[in-house]
Amino acid sequence: MLTTNPFDDDKLREECGVFGIWGADTAAAVVTLGLHALQHRGQEAAGITSYDGRAFHSHRAMGHVAGNFDKDGVIRALAGRAAIGHVRYSTTGETALRNVQPLFAELSSGGFAVAHNGNISNATRVRRDLNRRGSIFQSTSDTEVIIHLVATSTYPTLLDRFIDALKQVEGAYSLVCLTDEGLIACRDPLGIRPLVMGRLGEAYIFASETVALDIVGATYIRTVEPGELIVVSEKGVQSHKPFAPQRSRPCIFEHVYFSRPDSVLDGASVYSVRKAIGAELARENTVDADYVVPVPDSGVPAAIGYAQESGIPFELGIIRSHYVGRTFIQPSDQVRHLGVKLKHNANSALIQGKKLVLIDDSIVRGTTSLKIVQMLREAGAREVHMRIASPPTRHSCFYGVDTPERKKLLAAQMNVAEMNNYIKADSLAFLSIDGLYRALGEEMRDEAEPQYCDACFSGAYPTRLTDREDIEQRDQLLPAELYA
Repeated sequence: MLTTNPFDDDKLREECGVFGIWGADTAAAVVTLGLHALQHRGQEAAGITSYDGRAFHSHRAMGHVAGNFDKDGVIRALAGRAAIGHVRYSTTGETALRNVQPLFAELSSGGFAVAHNGNISNATRVRRDLNRRGSIFQSTSDTEVIIHLVATSTYPTLLDRFIDALKQVEGAYSLVCLTDEGLIACRDPLGIRPLVMGRLGEAYIFASETVALDIVGATYIRTVEPGELIVVSEKGVQSHKPFAPQRSRPCIFEHVYFSRPDSVLDGASVYSVRKAIGAELARENTVDADYVVPVPDSGVPAAIGYAQESGIPFELGIIRSHYVGRTFIQPSDQVRHLGVKLKHNANSALIQGKKLVLIDDSIVRGTTSLKIVQMLREAGAREVHMRIASPPTRHSCFYGVDTPERKKLLAAQMNVAEMNNYIKADSLAFLSIDGLYRALGEEMRDEAEPQYCDACFSGAYPTRLTDREDIEQRDQLLPAELYA
């Protein structure tokens, strides 16, 4: 079984990717290709649900799209001209087949399948209330509360019940839903998670990123607007905006790391933005060096931008193996210790005796940065100056990103000088938050009303975090001896 690389534990993991299509022959085959393009957004599990006009068909499995959806029999069983799919990292809920999406339920109005990118930040409270009213949950996923809210709504139409459900949840969501009546796609009112719309012949497609449209040969139409709900059915395409208008706050980390560089996000090339980020980093944090070296693959575009702006040559001082670790389920301690060298190896013939600017997108726990700096020194690097193409990650994400607890974030526990001592670099510097906004075409960050969700850097969460507040209130009420 292909699984998540066990050595990739020092990155923020994107939560999920979604893909849906209405009106195509062999819809499930198109969804499979789209999910391949979105595999970077979730590597623990994948699933597809289709509808053939009479019945729904589902196949869900742990592991990658490849190996689970590469058999003709699987695709043929997913009959119909409409289908939705999902690739998953677990952010809420255990890693288990019962949490693999799309989730499906038979409601009074018919079948209802949903695939969710994001996180419902009041799911625990809503779930508790639903339990008290008699709801029986089949998973531990926050997404299932949406199904139960739709099922228990008293509004007359399915669309109205769905809108009623969305008005009771908080947090971030981009959803594709499949029903007897049509395909529904929507984004939360702040547009925290991405969702785009495309067309393939007469079929309509919704996907987390434009690269998924490219892979299947679809034409990009537009971005689904924050708070917009689009229904595609035999009646055509209908757009609904049931929420009060708000200033959007899309996730800024999509530009830093999550999205594929060949995607276009809110009209901007992700690759170009990352090069601009590197250029800003060079302007803010210059250093005398022989080469600019990226940590592959996430640091490459920013390193190119840094090199072009600074005039320091770009070189591949680290070579990445793309095949290591995929079959390890529980590697031994010795293998874990060697993990970074198995995945990244220093190009010693190039870097020996040289002063390096080492570029990466972020520092999370810092363990990988420490090992890479050490590896470069052992390979003969004279100096290693680390530059990070984002501000320090000091806060956890509650909008669908698999972020460590705040106490495990290096930047939450140390200042930059202390972090530099920890990773044992010659120097360490981060891009400023205004520099990040400049790379995105803004003059600076609007302190009163930030243009993006940058809570992982600033701690300024754009929505209420009900479940977190409940936990903090509970902890304050519990006697101290329970923590002894």
